[in-house]
Amino acid sequence: MKKTDTSSSSNKNYYKNKLINKLFKIVSVATMIIIFIMIGGYIFMHQPQFGNNPTGDRLERMKNSPNYKNGKFQYAVETSDLGEDTSMYEMFNEFFFNKSKRIRPASEIPSVKSDLKNLKSDENIIVWLGHSSFFLQVDGKKVLIDPVLSQYASPVKFFNKSYKGSNVYTADDIPNIDYLFISHDHYDHLDYETVTKLKPKIKKVITALGVGSHFEHWGYDNNIIVEEDWSETIVLDKSFEVTLTPSRHRSGRGVKSNQTLWGSFVFKTPSMKIFYSGDTGYGPHFKDIGNTYGPFDLAIMECGQYSKYWRSSHMMPEEVVQASLDLKAKKLMPGHWAKFALSMHDWDEPIIKVIEESKRKNMPLLYPLIGQKLDLKEAVTMEAWWKKIK
Repeated sequence: MKKTDTSSSSNKNYYKNKLINKLFKIVSVATMIIIFIMIGGYIFMHQPQFGNNPTGDRLERMKNSPNYKNGKFQYAVETSDLGEDTSMYEMFNEFFFNKSKRIRPASEIPSVKSDLKNLKSDENIIVWLGHSSFFLQVDGKKVLIDPVLSQYASPVKFFNKSYKGSNVYTADDIPNIDYLFISHDHYDHLDYETVTKLKPKIKKVITALGVGSHFEHWGYDNNIIVEEDWSETIVLDKSFEVTLTPSRHRSGRGVKSNQTLWGSFVFKTPSMKIFYSGDTGYGPHFKDIGNTYGPFDLAIMECGQYSKYWRSSHMMPEEVVQASLDLKAKKLMPGHWAKFALSMHDWDEPIIKVIEESKRKNMPLLYPLIGQKLDLKEAVTMEAWWKKIK
C-alpha cells in the first residue's frame, strides 16, 4: 500500500496560501492607491479655477450652433493637435530635453506702469499688459481683453510662471471696465484669480459660446454675460459694435477639449475699427474677415508660443504678417509673447522674426514696452527694448 507524504502536501498548501495572501495584499494596496488617486483627481479637478461645463439652456444653444459637431466645436478646416510629419514622441523629446536655453530672458523685462485710473476722457489709447492682455480706452469706453494679471498661466501657482518684470499690473490697478472681452477659456487668456478680483469693476462680459459657464460659476451675474457664435454681432452702445469672428484654435480647461467656443473679435467704434485675433493658426478666415469687416485701423495679433508641432493652431511669425495683410490692417501690434514660456523657441524670437517680415512686406508695426501708453490715432516711435536684455 502506497503512503502519502502529508508533510510535503502541507508545505505546498502553506506556501500557496501565503502567496495568495501576499498577492491579495498587493492588489488591495494597489486598488486603494488607485481609488485615492481617483478621489484626489476628482477633488482637484473640481477646484474653482477649472470653471464649470455648460449645462441647460447654454448647452442647448451650443448644440444648435453650426460650428458644434459630434459633441464639440470645430473649425471649418481640420485643426490637429500635432503638425504634419511630427510625432508626440518627437514633441515631448524636444520640449523636455532640447528646447532653447533662452526660452526665458536672462534678466528682468523692462516695463512702465501707466496710470489707467486717471485717463482723460478724450484719450484714445492702448496699453499692452503682457502676453495677450490689453487695455484700451477708445471713444470714451474702457475695454479689457484677455486679462491675466496673476503670475502664472496655469491652474496651479508653480507652473508657467511669468517672466520677471512682466507682471507690473494687478487687478487693483485696473479702473472700472465697460467691456471685458474673453477670446477663449485657456489659462493664459482666462485667469480665475484675475477675473474674480475684477468682478466688482466689470459692467459687461463678452465672450464665445459656453465660456459664460465659467463666469457664472465664479459668481458673475448671468445678466451681464453675452455669449456669441461666430459671425454674430451685438450693439453694445451707440455706434459701438462687436462681432465674434472665427479663429483656428482649441479650447478647454480640463480633460475634454473644445467644449466651449473660441474666437477673434472685430471692434467697431464711432471712430475706429480694431481686430483682435485671440489664439489662432493661419487660415482662410483672415481673408474672409478682411473682406467682410475690414479694413482695420489696428490688428492686435498673436505672434508667439508657436511650434512646428502645433502650427495649425498657432501662427508662425511670417504668417502673422500675412494674416494682417489679409485683414487689410493699417497697423499690426503683436501679442502672445514676453510673459510666459509656453513653447520651445527663444523668448524674443517672435518679435525679431515679425519685425523682419513686416519690413519685407511693408507692414507698420507697434511693439511697446509692457505698460506703455500708446495713442491709437497718432504715429509712435518704437524702441527695440528687448535688445537691452542680456
